[in-house]
Amino acid sequence: MPYVSAARYGKDNVRVLKVTRDQTTGVQTVTEMTVCCLLEGDIDTSYTEADNSVVVATDSIKNTTFIIAKQHPVNPPELYASILGNHFIQKYSHIHVANVKVVTHRWIRMDVDGKPHPHSFIKDAGETRNVEVRVSRKDGISITSSIVGLTVLKSTGSAFHGFIRDEYTTLPETWDRILSTDVDASWKWAKFADLKAVEESAAKFDKAWDSARNITLKLFAEDNSASVQNTMYKMCEQILDAVPETEKVAYSLPNKHNFELDLSWHNGLKNTGKDAEVYVPQTCPNGLIKCEVSRS
Repeated sequence: MPYVSAARYGKDNVRVLKVTRDQTTGVQTVTEMTVCCLLEGDIDTSYTEADNSVVVATDSIKNTTFIIAKQHPVNPPELYASILGNHFIQKYSHIHVANVKVVTHRWIRMDVDGKPHPHSFIKDAGETRNVEVRVSRKDGISITSSIVGLTVLKSTGSAFHGFIRDEYTTLPETWDRILSTDVDASWKWAKFADLKAVEESAAKFDKAWDSARNITLKLFAEDNSASVQNTMYKMCEQILDAVPETEKVAYSLPNKHNFELDLSWHNGLKNTGKDAEVYVPQTCPNGLIKCEVSRS
């Protein structure tokens, strides 16, 4: 006999822009988010019996996303997502879990004549600050914070040698290479008992994000990298030390290759090894290295 073994539904790609205005200073701050909210609970009959009486309309979920953004802070996003998720399990007794994902798009304040402008911004189109929150009536609140799409490159300070060489190997060993990647880094917080516990920790979320980002950039720049694997492990280790409330840290780093170009065919022009200056960026294929480090 078939049965619904898992089900969730809701609204995805809800775009929100909130402007916060300081009436004293005249300084305005903008926060742009893309929100996904999926509900779980006693909703099986909506699938099996066409019973819509258990359905909170996805349009209502969208409306609630905007209303909560108006009535509550949207920063840090961990707090906003927790408030939004908690609303649904408190409002609807048959909804037991709310899964909320918030992608915060980076708007950077403009500098005009060397001074930060009070209400003008430049969009950083690549990097986002992401949060995934699961608010459960039974199990409390689980939060994972992340940095996504932080593109970095260094032109030296990376090597790769000593790897397995066999009949399948064509890659030469190198003691100096370009290293480029799109950083996806996440850290999972120890579980929060309820919304009050999240509210009490609100100040820690921004601090943790700053620490994780700074650790990532500093280690990427300064580590004399023997491999992507070793560098990312060091990043995980340092974030666990810097943010004691976290349980585990994970990285996903594509190795975006930039190949030397042999130009010797043109009048013996040297452009390999120590003479390499012109490279060819590759879009695919790319290496992909993942690592998850947990607190013992």
